[in-house]
Amino acid sequence: MKILIKNARVVDPSSPHNGQITDLFIDNEIIIRTGKGLSDQADTIIDIPGIHVSPGWMDCFANFGDPGNEFKETLETGAAAAAAGGYTDVMVIPNTSPCVHSKSTVEYIVQKSHALSVNIHPIGAITKNTEGKELAEMYDMRASGAIAFSDGVNSVQSSGLLVKALQYVKAFGGTLIQIPDDKTINPQGLMNEGIISTQLGLPGKPAMAEELIVARDIKLARYAESRLHFTGIASRKSLEYIKRGKDGGSRISCSVTPYHLYFCDEDLMEYDTNLKVNPPLRTRDDRSALHAAIGDNTVDCIASHHLPHEYDSKVVEFEYARFGMISLETTYAVLVTSLPSIPQDKWAELLSINPRRLFGLEPLTVKEGSRASLTLFNPTQRWTVGQADFKSRSRNSPFVGKELMGKVIGIINKGRATLN
Repeated sequence: MKILIKNARVVDPSSPHNGQITDLFIDNEIIIRTGKGLSDQADTIIDIPGIHVSPGWMDCFANFGDPGNEFKETLETGAAAAAAGGYTDVMVIPNTSPCVHSKSTVEYIVQKSHALSVNIHPIGAITKNTEGKELAEMYDMRASGAIAFSDGVNSVQSSGLLVKALQYVKAFGGTLIQIPDDKTINPQGLMNEGIISTQLGLPGKPAMAEELIVARDIKLARYAESRLHFTGIASRKSLEYIKRGKDGGSRISCSVTPYHLYFCDEDLMEYDTNLKVNPPLRTRDDRSALHAAIGDNTVDCIASHHLPHEYDSKVVEFEYARFGMISLETTYAVLVTSLPSIPQDKWAELLSINPRRLFGLEPLTVKEGSRASLTLFNPTQRWTVGQADFKSRSRNSPFVGKELMGKVIGIINKGRATLN
C-alpha cells in the first residue's frame, strides 16, 4: 500500500527532519521520499491540520488476556486498543490461562499476532504459572519469540529465585521485568497507607512494600551483573534508590504508568474502583517526585499497565474489585495533560526510542529508507474521553468524561494505516 502524509511535523530526536514540517511518501512499508509538496500517487492520503509524526510507540506492560481470559480482552481487541492509543508495538504480560511459561504459548501469541495491525511481543514468565516457586524454561521461550521475562502482576518474592533468574537470562542477554511489591507487608492493603486511607477506612499498603523490593532487587541485579527493569514505580524513595543504583553501575531501568502521573490517593475519596491499582496511587508528594523524574531522566520509559476487567470485576464494593484499569487508548493524552511543559521530543524518547533500546528491538527513525512504523498525533487537540473512544473489550477507565490534551490520530505499521 502507498501512503502519503502531508504537512506533518516530525518529532524524532534521531531524525535529520526533527522539528521540521514535511511530507512523507511510504511504499511497501518503507519511507521512500520526504520533502515539501510531494505529489506521488498514493492509495491513502493523510492531510490533517496539526498532525505530528514520530517513530511508532512501544508499550512494555499490557495484558491482552488471550489465551484463556478472552472475556476481558483478546489479541484482536487489545491490538485495536493499542492502535487507537498510538502504539505500533506492545509487550504482553504472561498472566493468562494457561500462563505464558512455555514455548508453545509464546508461539501461539507470535503466530496469532502476525495478521494484526500492531506488533505483539510476548513476555515469558520467570516462574512456572507465575507462582514464584520454580523457574520456567526461559531459554526455550526466548528462542520462540519472548522479548523479556516477568511474572507480570505477580512480583517475584524469593531473592534466591530471582538471582538465579537474573543469572540465567544473562547468558543470552535477556531482561527481567519486576513490579516492586513485597506481598508479606499488609497483603490485605487496598490503597496507599496514609492519611487518606485512614479517612476512608480502607486498609492501607505502605510505600515501604514497594521500596524494599526495589532496594533488594538493585542489589541482586548488581550481584548477577544482569539487566532488570522496574515497572509501576510510584514512590519518591524508590526513585532515589533507582537513581543511586544507576549511578553505581547497576544495569537497571524503570518505567512509570500514566495514571500515577495524573492521580494521587486523594482522588480515591469517591471510592472509584477504577482507581484501585497496584502499586497503589501514592501521595501528592510522590506524584510530584514522579513528575520530576520524567524531566531528569531517572524514568526510562512509560508503561501503560493496561489491565482490562469485565463489568463484574469492577462494579462491586471497593474491597472486592480487581486491581487495574485500561490505559492504552488514553496514555498519550494523560501524559500531555499531566505534564504540559514536557517537550514532544521527550515523549518520543519515553514512548518509542528508549523502550526499543531497552528490550532489544531495531531502532526506528523518520527518514528516507527507514521502515515506516509511525505514530500520528496532535499534541494540542483537546478532547473529552467517551465510551466510544475505547476499542478495548473492557471499559474500566477512570478517564471517561474527563477533558484531556493531546489526541492520537492513528498509526502506520505493517504497510497499512489505522486511523481513529
